[in-house]
Amino acid sequence: MVDPRIALRLQFLMRVVRKECQHLATTDQRLFGDPFTPERACQLEIDPDLAERVEAFVGRFGRLQDTLGDKLLPVLLVALGETPAAAIDNLDRAERLGLIVSADEWMTMRKLRNQMVHEYVEDLAVLASALQTGHDFVPVLTNAANNLIVEIEQRNWG
Repeated sequence: MVDPRIALRLQFLMRVVRKECQHLATTDQRLFGDPFTPERACQLEIDPDLAERVEAFVGRFGRLQDTLGDKLLPVLLVALGETPAAAIDNLDRAERLGLIVSADEWMTMRKLRNQMVHEYVEDLAVLASALQTGHDFVPVLTNAANNLIVEIEQRNWG
């Protein structure tokens, strides 16, 4: 039996993660109807709607990753009787448990976030590539979210 306070925290974080997944999926669909190219990146300075969609995508991508890796995963590890450690150690444990595909891939996604912040990236090819790669990683994030949620639900903690 898991501590009721831990169960409540897991339930709350599951609700947050579900909402964050929905918001990310919506923004992803709105931004990536077409591939994100350097030519589209050139439009960011003159197209406020496109710039807002990019900003929303980057924020939602990062927020979901943070919620999963920095909040939900450590609480789930506590519920499983583990002692949470540094983020990379938690990710390695999540990989061994089959909750994420790869801790290395997760760390790549974390580094990618900095390359997607269009105000700071002057090389539009780098920005376009980072955004397109972020889009390609959306299923990885949502699959990880689903895996964590399924683990919690299967144990009747959710």
